[in-house]
Amino acid sequence: MTPGAGAAGWPGMAAPPHVPAAGSTVPAPASAIRTQDLGKRFGSVNALKHLDLEVPAGSIFGFLGPNGAGKTTTLRLLTGLARPTTGTATVDGIAIGSADGRLQRRIGYLDQDPRFYGWMRGGELLEMVARLHGMDGGDGRRRVGEVLEIVGLADVARRRIGTYSGGMRQRLGIGQAIVNRPSVLFLDEPVSSLDPEGRRDLLDIIERLRGTATVVLSTHILTDVERVCDRVAILNYGSLVIEAPIHELLERYALPVYQVDPEPGQPDAIGRLTAALRDQPWVRELRVEHGLLRVFVRDPAVAGPALLPILAGTGVTLAGFERARPSLEDVFLHLVANGARATEQRPTGQPPSGQPPSPQSPSAQPGQPPTIQPPSAQPGQAPSPQPGQPPTGQPPSLQPGQPPTGRPPTVQSPPDRQPPPQFPSSWPEKPRQ
Repeated sequence: MTPGAGAAGWPGMAAPPHVPAAGSTVPAPASAIRTQDLGKRFGSVNALKHLDLEVPAGSIFGFLGPNGAGKTTTLRLLTGLARPTTGTATVDGIAIGSADGRLQRRIGYLDQDPRFYGWMRGGELLEMVARLHGMDGGDGRRRVGEVLEIVGLADVARRRIGTYSGGMRQRLGIGQAIVNRPSVLFLDEPVSSLDPEGRRDLLDIIERLRGTATVVLSTHILTDVERVCDRVAILNYGSLVIEAPIHELLERYALPVYQVDPEPGQPDAIGRLTAALRDQPWVRELRVEHGLLRVFVRDPAVAGPALLPILAGTGVTLAGFERARPSLEDVFLHLVANGARATEQRPTGQPPSGQPPSPQSPSAQPGQPPTIQPPSAQPGQAPSPQPGQPPTGQPPSLQPGQPPTGRPPTVQSPPDRQPPPQFPSSWPEKPRQ
């Protein structure tokens, strides 16, 4: 990609605000996005629960979470592509769901799976988007030329989109999202189809927007988030786990870690090493990742002097040994894993800590279907057989939407649209003429 924007951001946009000197008093930054009790339910699936969030204007905001956490649902609510079940939200001061078109003129959006007309040329698509935003004539053509340079498609602008590679279509999707110079830009998995060079160029584009536009970036590539984002929010099971600046998360949750890289072909020595480390009180966790042994410790002042004698005593031949820098991935896995364990251990009907209860039956767990019990069943007593059920002593048949006993329920991503209409199993016979 050849950047077409200056260091201040997109062409025609204001320069970044002046950064005050250290120690001076400045007002708190305005919020580009604000949500209050925002929620979305798809039938029995509570995809998003009581989201309270503020995104500072001009920031680059990372939106993280495992599959099915509610990231895409949140972006669709904020862009007006879906209606919330509960709560309210504003984007750039405009309430979501407004019908006057102001929100659509102030935002840009890249879907995680963009689709375009294959018979159109790349430049034609961007010209159409420019006209939809009211940029006609020379202004529209100049803006399209700028965007083609920014996303690196100027040389293939006259080719049909059907001949584009997956990475080229992804760049075109980014281009259509920035044609109108948005105040708030939503990117849902923007680097999913890009090669390493394309990823680097896209991150450079995002970095140039800092201070001139607010970027909300949803991705699974945590190294990219750590590189460009100011703040992150982590969702899990539709609930907000935490929201904070990245440096605060690393200071608060990242554990000191030592990385041991043993030479291959030493299974016995590595087994002795892991057994010896598990017995140490200063070891908090051991992980084996891609042939590397990562030792998470409680106190590096104690672990550092004690670790080297253990390595020498077990006879492991090392290719490398270092104290690694904690990463956002370590924090993410720590918080998501703890959140999952808290959900599994929570008493029935009790909401997550700090979250209001979801509007479900008292026995329902957040994000899980309610447990169906026959009316005659008593605690600790087998239920009496009901019509259509096997007699006592045989495993009960599964009810629709009920997971097998002892197994965690399957968490599915919410659908992007309403369920299709139900048609009759047979149509009435057409009367004969």
